[in-house]
Amino acid sequence: MYPHTLTYKMPAEWAEHERTFISWPVQASMVYPDQYDRVCDGYAQIVKAIAEFEPVTVIVNPDDAERVGRYFDEPNVELLPILHNDAWFRDNGPTFVVNPEGDVAGVNWKFNAWGGKYAPWDLDDGVAPQILERYGVRRFDAPLVMEGGSIHTDGEGTILTTEECLLHPNRNPDLSKKNIEDYLSKFVNADKVIWLKRGLSGDETDGHVDNIACFAAPGTIILQVCDDPEDDNYAITQENLKLLSEAVDAKGRPFEIIQIQQPPMAEYEGSRLTLSYLNFYFVNGGIILPVFGGEAAETDRLAEQTLQAAFPERRIRTVDGMAIIREGGNVHCTTQQMPVLPRK
Repeated sequence: MYPHTLTYKMPAEWAEHERTFISWPVQASMVYPDQYDRVCDGYAQIVKAIAEFEPVTVIVNPDDAERVGRYFDEPNVELLPILHNDAWFRDNGPTFVVNPEGDVAGVNWKFNAWGGKYAPWDLDDGVAPQILERYGVRRFDAPLVMEGGSIHTDGEGTILTTEECLLHPNRNPDLSKKNIEDYLSKFVNADKVIWLKRGLSGDETDGHVDNIACFAAPGTIILQVCDDPEDDNYAITQENLKLLSEAVDAKGRPFEIIQIQQPPMAEYEGSRLTLSYLNFYFVNGGIILPVFGGEAAETDRLAEQTLQAAFPERRIRTVDGMAIIREGGNVHCTTQQMPVLPRK
């Protein structure tokens, strides 16, 4: 039995949330473990920002619970002790689906740490089932390696993803594009999958879509773009812009495309940082937007202005996007939303 058979569908991120989940960093798994305190401060900033809008459940390793608890006095922040290896809950957490009756279920994907890049990942692969059990949510196990950051939905049957990630041989080498589309249909009720080619240059997730494009509404997509022909992202974003301008969604609608200029390129220890305004996160009544400061001050301002114009009813809450980016992700990567649960 698949979620599709029972009319479950993945809702858009802007649908009302019951709560947000976020996992606390684990020093042993960090790329730069000497920056643990700064990264923890960055996570605390994100949690506090989200808590201005909705409840937050912070998944902590049991031995860290007391220390992490000192960061928070907000009444709608709770700690949930679950053993985990790493802190990017968007990718190893469950994907929630709802049906027309308002019932909520969760898809438990297989997780292999972005193609086996960071061992061990066995604890992370076991987090989603524990979350679903803890909240009494029905579970569907999918035989597919999938990270939440690799797909976006408009809530009406259209899925946005990249070939670079979902067709990468380090995920599901035996599956074709058609096989993966069939699984997306069965587990999140996708009627149509729009395949962009590549994600941003330097993205160690192998091109997660949540760094480059997202839905703003059915029929509307926000796309991060680059205007510098000398930048690797120029060809990438121009190709994606062309693909989207020629595409239609599951209901046959062409897309309105809202463009956001990328921040200036930044590196750390010789590696490009994947700076993206598209790694923002919808919360109830707001948007949590990473900004980067310094040379990015002007593009920060333009990104905030663009999102405010696109979502005049939402409060744009900015956070320091440089606090955690050296570890490879940002706000959206850290979070996963649970849709509103039916009231009994």
